Amino acid sequence: MKRMGLLKSGTILLACLGLLIPGPMLQAATTDTGPQHLADGRVPAVVDVALSDGGTLHGQVVDPQGNPLSRTAVSIQQFDREVATTVTDPSGRFRAAGLRGGMYRIVAGQATGTYRLWAPNTAPASARPAALLIPSGAEVVRGNRGLRLLRNPWVIAGIVAVAIAVPVAIHNADDDDGPHSPP
Repeated sequence: MKRMGLLKSGTILLACLGLLIPGPMLQAATTDTGPQHLADGRVPAVVDVALSDGGTLHGQVVDPQGNPLSRTAVSIQQFDREVATTVTDPSGRFRAAGLRGGMYRIVAGQATGTYRLWAPNTAPASARPAALLIPSGAEVVRGNRGLRLLRNPWVIAGIVAVAIAVPVAIHNADDDDGPHSPP
């Protein structure tokens, strides 16, 4: 009976610990020919964008505060080959026509993004109508920043120590039915 209680307590503890660890840390991802890797080894997120009629891509380049960046050169690349170039207008907007659906890398000054462009009328409902590029010169806050704490090996060691100590303490606390051998 004690072992069942210990097993139940350990399961609950592991479930709580699982809620604290972010999903991407638990998932293994491999990319053989996928998007290009950043300098620090991370893979940039791919954003779905719907092309309008004529294979036209619409987009905007803004700084981290949201101010438009005018007269910025924009390069649209596919398979490390430049397929289109354009320049942003005074409101930071750009457009490029004649594109087909597929994976593209868009570079505008310090801003770079990986986009999956969808041919007209084929994009999923979650696709955006335009690409938005923000230079990475300044940090962009994206949430879940508190989970960086879980990258610290001392924090991980502390969590493991607690995960071991709590079931042991529960087990020792349940040992109140007296000695098992006659006195």
